[in-house]
Amino acid sequence: MLRISTVNVNGIRAAWRKGMKEWLESRDADIITLQEVRAPDAIVHEILEGTGYHVVHTEAAAKGRAGVAVISRLEPTSHRIGNGDAFFDDTGRWIESDLTLADGSVLTVVSVYVHSGEAGTPRQEEKFRFLDQMTKRMAELGGMDGHALITGDLNVGHTELDIRNWKGNVKKAGFLPEERAYFDQFFGDLGWYDVHRHLAGPVDGPYTWWSMRGQAFDNDTGWRIDYQIATPELAQSARVATVDRAASWGERWSDHAPLTIDYDLG
Repeated sequence: MLRISTVNVNGIRAAWRKGMKEWLESRDADIITLQEVRAPDAIVHEILEGTGYHVVHTEAAAKGRAGVAVISRLEPTSHRIGNGDAFFDDTGRWIESDLTLADGSVLTVVSVYVHSGEAGTPRQEEKFRFLDQMTKRMAELGGMDGHALITGDLNVGHTELDIRNWKGNVKKAGFLPEERAYFDQFFGDLGWYDVHRHLAGPVDGPYTWWSMRGQAFDNDTGWRIDYQIATPELAQSARVATVDRAASWGERWSDHAPLTIDYDLG
């Protein structure tokens, strides 16, 4: 099995102190993608030194913001920063890592952190620009030999099953019809698979993010906005998906929970 995890760490330095290190050791994943790393490259490598993982990471020019990484037990043959629109190259939102599997096939793993956005503002327009370019890059990746996997915090709930309070969010960023239409295209014309939904079936959630405020976590008033999106052959090899939801609010080391999927591949 090839075990792949993705998690928005909400700042790797704080997460590492609060329990990420113990999770990393116990989860025993082959590949882990991280979002909102929010640390300089040198510090990221220092924190992860000695874990047995190779690290590719891109920080944002805006200090303390964004940052994405792919860490893997396999040594990458190459990696790329950015999704093809130079406007986003230094925003710390997209990184690709190419890994050669045991059967000789190549797996391209992407760690992506999509903007949260804000309806009716320039922030939302930037989010749409990013999703436009993401669509183009996914079409390119989907047409290449080998396997491809888009992972990360995409900051959009695709359907009503993905947000507990969806009725209260239809006019807000993260559940706008215009945002959800991109995902219709990802899983429609582009032919990619939402692997977590594919395995979980038509159930509420399973959620991966809960607000730190109020009783959202205790009441499971969450959002499923962390994804693993795979090309068809890779998706069909997926066997088990797990959300590593903390046992209690106080035991959380991020406002997101890791999503782990086992693939019968590699």
